[in-house]
Amino acid sequence: MIFPEGLSSEDEFASFSKEVRKTHPQVFLLANMTEFGKTPYIEFKKFSDYGYNCVIYPVSTLRIAMKAVSLFVDDLVQNGTVENSLKNMQTRKELYDLLKYKPGEEWIFPNPKDNKI
Repeated sequence: MIFPEGLSSEDEFASFSKEVRKTHPQVFLLANMTEFGKTPYIEFKKFSDYGYNCVIYPVSTLRIAMKAVSLFVDDLVQNGTVENSLKNMQTRKELYDLLKYKPGEEWIFPNPKDNKI
């Protein structure tokens, strides 16, 4: 797998893929979509159109989570309760549904190969 670092336009992604595939048609290409860098925000599907096999968003979920944590802590300090933040929290039921967990029953995490997650 090849990971071209620091490409700064859609044209660069497309031409890199085109040039590499001239001599290595079977190579896997990885696009790294990290925020606040050189790469513009490119729609996920376009990478497939350009010949990329994999797109990673290595810290996107972390950044979303940390922003939410920061907002929560600010609100907690200001108001002294979690009540304002309940609407932003995953409920126990939502977590159990996501994990396909039923209290009191044996829980076996679904096999990703079964495509049931």
